[in-house]
Amino acid sequence: MTVSESPATSARASRSTHSGSLTSGQIEAYWRDGYLLPIHVAQAEHAASWRHEIEALERRWRDEPTLPRPFVDYARANFHVVSSAAARIAHAAPILDAVESLIGPDIICWMCELIVKEPHSPKILTIHQDLTYWGFEGADHVVTAWVALTPARLANGAMQFVTGSHHNGQVPHRDTYGSDNLLSRGQEVAVDYDPADLVAVELDPGEMSLHHGLMFHGSGPNTTGERRIALVIRYVSPAVSQQIGAADFGMVVRGVNRTNHLLGTPVPFADFTPEALALHAEISDVQAVPLAANAARDLSYRR
Repeated sequence: MTVSESPATSARASRSTHSGSLTSGQIEAYWRDGYLLPIHVAQAEHAASWRHEIEALERRWRDEPTLPRPFVDYARANFHVVSSAAARIAHAAPILDAVESLIGPDIICWMCELIVKEPHSPKILTIHQDLTYWGFEGADHVVTAWVALTPARLANGAMQFVTGSHHNGQVPHRDTYGSDNLLSRGQEVAVDYDPADLVAVELDPGEMSLHHGLMFHGSGPNTTGERRIALVIRYVSPAVSQQIGAADFGMVVRGVNRTNHLLGTPVPFADFTPEALALHAEISDVQAVPLAANAARDLSYRR
C-alpha cells in the first residue's frame, strides 16, 4: 500500500492548536506518538507574507542562468544558507519556543528545505525515516518543523505519519529512485507497518507540525489545482554529532553551540550572494557523503 492509497485519519480533530512553549501534556504526546500538530506559529496574514516573499524569490531565481546549480538544489537543501527569508522564518520565536520544549534552549538549524507540490503534480514522498541518510547520532535531539505556507490537505499531498513508529528505532530502507519521488534517492522503509496507524498532517497556513527524526512518514500527490507549499526546518541540539561525514554545518538560531560538533554558518541578510553560494557548495559536498552512502545511483531532486 502506498501512502497515497492509505486510509489515513486527520490529526486536526485530536490536537488543539497552540503557540509558544509546549505544555507537559503536549510534550508527553510528542514522545509517545512521535509528532505534534497543529501548532499555531503565525497569523494568516503573516503566513501569507512569508508565502509572498518565498514565491517572489522563486520567480527571481528559478531560471537565473548565473546560478552554479539549478534553483531546486538550493531550495531543497540548506535553503537557509542562501535565502534571507528562509533564515528569518527559521528564527521565528513561536517555532523556536515549541522546539525548545523538546530539545532544550540551545538550538541549531541544520537544514531548511522549501518543498512545493505543483497543481496536479504526481510527485510523492515514499514512507521513510529522515535520519536514515543523515549520519547523525542522537535521534532524540533532532526535530523537524513542517511549516505550512498554504493549506495542507490529503487532496494536495499532505504528509502522513505512522503513529508511534519512532519507537521502532532505525529500520532498513530500500532505494526506489522513482521518477515521481521527491526524495533524493526515492528511499522508503523496508518493513511493514499498520495502515491504521497513519494520520494525515492537515494544516492551515501559519500552522506547523513537529516530528521525530525516526518517524515513518511520507505523502501522496497533489490532485488539486493549487500549489502546496511548506518550509521544512530541521532543528538539532548541540548534542548531535556527525558519524559518517568528516564534518557538518548548522546555523545557531537560539542559545549557543556548546560542543562545536557542527560548524557554524552565518545568517544571510541578502539572497544568493557569491559568499552564500560558495558556502552552500561546500556544505553540499560535505553532506553528500552520508546522504549518498551505499547509493547505487547519483542523488537528484530533479527527477
